Amino acid sequence: MAREIRTIGVMTSGGDAPGMNAAIRAVARACAYYNVECVGFYRGYQGMIEGDYCEMNARSVRNIISSGGTILKSARSEEFRTPEGRKKAAEHLKKIGVDAMVLIGGDGTFRGGEIFSKEYDIPVIGVPGTIDNDIAGTNYTIGYDTALNTVIDAIDKIRDTASSHDRLFFIEVMGRDAGFIALNSGVGAGAEEILIPEEDLGLDRLLESLKRSKRSGKSSSIVVVSEGDKIGKNVYELADYVTENLPDYDVRVTVLGHMQRGGSPSCFDRTLASRLCVKAVELLLDGEKNVMVGLINNEVKSTSFDEGLSGDHEINKELLRISDILST
Repeated sequence: MAREIRTIGVMTSGGDAPGMNAAIRAVARACAYYNVECVGFYRGYQGMIEGDYCEMNARSVRNIISSGGTILKSARSEEFRTPEGRKKAAEHLKKIGVDAMVLIGGDGTFRGGEIFSKEYDIPVIGVPGTIDNDIAGTNYTIGYDTALNTVIDAIDKIRDTASSHDRLFFIEVMGRDAGFIALNSGVGAGAEEILIPEEDLGLDRLLESLKRSKRSGKSSSIVVVSEGDKIGKNVYELADYVTENLPDYDVRVTVLGHMQRGGSPSCFDRTLASRLCVKAVELLLDGEKNVMVGLINNEVKSTSFDEGLSGDHEINKELLRISDILST
C-alpha cells in the first residue's frame, strides 16, 4: 500500500525563475483541494536544515500568481551537500510531520532531492523551475518563456539605438551551459549572429558574417551571445577582437544579466507551473517518488530523476540554419 501522505512540504531552490510563485500557489491549493496539509520552507534546502518554515493554505497564496521571484526565497545550500546537513533536514521534516516534498528548481535541486529521498525514504517530486530550459524530461521549464520575452523586449529596444547610430551590439544573455535563451531570442529578434555553448562557430566565421552584413548594406547589427559561449572569449573580449579586425564597426556591449530572472511571469509560465505542480501533488498522493514532472508534447508526464538528469535536452539546430538564412 502507498504511504499515507498527510503533510506535503514545498520549497524553491537554486536560481529564481518567473512562475515560481505560481508553482507554490498550485502546490498549496492542490493540497487544500485534497485535504492535505502544506508547509513551505524558506531558502530551499537551507530552510529544511534550519527548520525555517511556514504553514500554507489556499488563502496564504492569494494574489501571488502574477508576481515574479519566490515568496519562499531561494538559495543554494553547501551544508545540504554533506551527510550531516541532510540528517538535520530529515530530523526537521520528521519533527514537523512532513511526509513528502515538492522541490521546485533545476538540476542541482533534483540531484540533492534524489540523494535525500534515497537516504531517508522521503518521497520527493521535482518540478523544473529554471530560465535556462536545460532539463531533460520536459520541453519547457518554468520561467523560460518569460525570460525569452524579457530578452526579446530588451533586444528590440537596443536595435532602435543601434539603428540610430549605425552600431554593432554584442548582447550577452544568460545560459552558462545551455544556449536555449540565446538561440531562440536571437531568431525571434532577428540577430545577425548567435553564439551558444553547444556550437563553437569560431572567430573567423563571426568576422566573415559581419563582413557579409556590411557588404549587404546593413548599417547596424545585433550579435546575441550566451554567457557560456565556447568561442574562446568573453563578450568584452569579443567586442575588442571585432573592433581590432573590423575597424569600420562602432561596437558596443550590453549584458542583460539578472533582469532576465525577474518580472511578472507570462501566461504560459503561469499555466505551466499550475499544471506541473497539481500533478506533483497528485503523484505523491498516488505513492510516486523520485520523479520529476514535465511537459512533453503538451502532456504532463513524469520522468525518473536518473533519466531526467542524465538525458540531454538538445537545442534545435535547425534554428541555427534558419538564423543563417534570415540574417542574409
